[in-house]
Amino acid sequence: QVQLVESGGGRVQSGGSLRLSCAAAPGFKLAYYVVAWFRQAPGKEREWVGCIVTSDDTPYYADSVKGRFAISRDKVTETVSLQMTSLKPEDTAIYYCATEPRMRYCDSSWREYGWWGQGTQVGVTS
Repeated sequence: QVQLVESGGGRVQSGGSLRLSCAAAPGFKLAYYVVAWFRQAPGKEREWVGCIVTSDDTPYYADSVKGRFAISRDKVTETVSLQMTSLKPEDTAIYYCATEPRMRYCDSSWREYGWWGQGTQVGVTS
């Protein structure tokens, strides 16, 4: 199992921006895998935010973040980023990146992913 590490979380005011990054252990080619972002707020189920495929690096988004969040892949640094803008208090959650070696397309179910990071906290104040 590969280790994924998220970074970039923090606390911002409503309307602000944050950029999260997902990196894998050295030697693991994250560029070859579908990478998804999920989030989980207290007392709620883990929610799919979006993901990026390997074939052409097309990103896909949940309706709740479409137009505000952007997922991109850097094949040089082997990282996947989640750029979050126009943040709202309801975006407050722990954000996780995940991947699954057998996956070739985006799946919005967290149960389909076997490799996860430890999460990074995002807080948005009103």
